[in-house]
Amino acid sequence: MTSSFSPPPLDGPRLSPRSGGPARQLVVILHGYGADGADLIDLGRAWQGQLPDAAFVAPNAPEPLPFEAFGGRQWFPLSERSPQEYVIGAEAAQASLDRFLDAELSKLRLDDSSLALVGFSQGAMMTFQAGLRRKMPPAALLAYSGLLPGAAQLKTIQTATPVLIVHGEDDDVVPAYHLDAARTALTQAGVSVDTHCLAGLGHSIDERGMVLGGRFLEKAFQ
Repeated sequence: MTSSFSPPPLDGPRLSPRSGGPARQLVVILHGYGADGADLIDLGRAWQGQLPDAAFVAPNAPEPLPFEAFGGRQWFPLSERSPQEYVIGAEAAQASLDRFLDAELSKLRLDDSSLALVGFSQGAMMTFQAGLRRKMPPAALLAYSGLLPGAAQLKTIQTATPVLIVHGEDDDVVPAYHLDAARTALTQAGVSVDTHCLAGLGHSIDERGMVLGGRFLEKAFQ
């Protein structure tokens, strides 16, 4: 007997456009492993001055962490932390994220040309996974401290979406060499990519990264 169970739709903290008018852009912020949407929604607050007509939403990932009592969530399990696990997990999680993006754009009467995806760590993996494969290219993809799952599977990727990758030189969770690997694979696939490896930064987003991201999004939405 086939199960008809489907996971509940994604949701999380939101910010309406600072302008007070209807949203002209949508920025979706994807948190890292073990966090939730509240962990990154402040990025939206930092960028509202530059993007006054943008709506921001930071959805909570679909799965609770196993044995986690404090509400941490995951886009997909990380037990082996192997390249194969990243590919399988990101592919499995893409469907629920795509449904969320489609629903949010529909509610705001926007399309992907007004969409930016921003991700940190595991959320950056999902930004790459979903953003590079949307039927209509999003306006921008911004990845902080993440890696590109399935770099060898980009031969069929065709997107005009610009990508910005920001990483800390001292990242001991996702080492900075993943930035170079992603840049090489994306460039070979014909994707426009810019990168910044920030000195003295670990696995986090600092003010430099927020400024770089805000400028990138502002330019992408012009």
